Amino acid sequence: MSDVDEQRPDRAGEPNVSSTMPLLLRPWRDPRRLWQSLAYLALGLPLGVVSFTVVVSLLAVTFSLLITLVLAIPATWALFGSARVLAAIDRSRASALLGLDVIDPVPPLQGRTWLRRLWERVRTRSRWREIANALLLLPVGIACWMAAVMAWAGSMALTAMPVYAGHLPGATAKFWLFEIGPGLGSIAMAGAGIVGLALVAPWVTIGATNLQSAMTRSLLGRTSEAEMERMLHRAEAQRSSAVDSAETERRRIERDLHDGAQQRLVALAAELGAAREKLEEDPEAAKALVGTAHDEAKAALKEIRDLVRGIHPVILEDRGLDAALSAVVARAPVPVSLRVRVEPRPSPAVESAAYFIVNEALTNVARHAHATRAEVAIERAGARLVIEVRDDGVGGADASRGSGLQGLRERVDGLGGNLHVVSPDGGPTTISVELPCAS
Repeated sequence: MSDVDEQRPDRAGEPNVSSTMPLLLRPWRDPRRLWQSLAYLALGLPLGVVSFTVVVSLLAVTFSLLITLVLAIPATWALFGSARVLAAIDRSRASALLGLDVIDPVPPLQGRTWLRRLWERVRTRSRWREIANALLLLPVGIACWMAAVMAWAGSMALTAMPVYAGHLPGATAKFWLFEIGPGLGSIAMAGAGIVGLALVAPWVTIGATNLQSAMTRSLLGRTSEAEMERMLHRAEAQRSSAVDSAETERRRIERDLHDGAQQRLVALAAELGAAREKLEEDPEAAKALVGTAHDEAKAALKEIRDLVRGIHPVILEDRGLDAALSAVVARAPVPVSLRVRVEPRPSPAVESAAYFIVNEALTNVARHAHATRAEVAIERAGARLVIEVRDDGVGGADASRGSGLQGLRERVDGLGGNLHVVSPDGGPTTISVELPCAS
């Protein structure tokens, strides 16, 4: 059975004629697919012309401008960008007409400047395969289309031989190397034409379609090499996100120590110094200063405890997510409903990440959402931990603006998870996170 025939299973409720239909007639079990294959080949021609023209022109411009690097940069950007768009159109053509799911192997760009993103495109092999596909689409498309057209047109001409063989100016009709006159010869050719329409032309069409779609899959789909490349890009992105998240956390701890406990300890030292000076001449004033210093010491101790709890809360390690998040929810300034179903218990790294994700999300709710209530749900779904935080606030949250959501994204990316934010203006806001979860 052909590759194109294998793309769509028989629809429910329809008889499976493939088991009873002779192999040679299999292309006719669903004529619509045959016509879709012809449409696929036909659309390959204009797409091939456009792809070849655009890419060859941009290649020529790019190489001619290499002597002036500044001018070559925008030409290179246009080259890879055009090949990217043309590849997306070709994937859509295969998906719409053949049902082929050609998965884009190109990882998302990670560079923070357009020059770095351009360099990523240049060193990514999948991008060069898109250019190769644009160059090969025209010659391969012409060959495949001509093969199909010749098969169908030749078969139709043979089938109509008895009609026009005796009505030509000469006594015979010339078909390739044969001269055929009215009578049995033309009837035999008509029989051959019917066989061609029933067998040869459909199989040629299927073969040409398979050839072109195989090129699309090999150049624009995920190969083992492209998959490895995608995994490397993802690993680099995770490492970068983990480093950024750790740096953000370090700065937060430094800021909290400087603005909180350190200031308390400075005040404590000042109070104790003043008390020592007044100890002999004014014991009552010294006693009052010692009392104030004692209060400062307790406040500093509390802030240090809060900071340590923020780094890794003891209750999380001892009693798990449910108890730790219950304490977070109890401190929230708005009513929060909590639902936790995470049995079996996740790994400590995943638990810690989930705790901080919910903590940061509720902090954002308190600071920016102007919400009256929020909901937190954490469930384990197989090898994934699914976290959802919803509030009824004003919405408009955007993780790309450098807010607390950006820190959430970095933490999630560092663990190889996914974060989705749905926050239309006017609300509500829903933050959904999926983390890989190993018990």
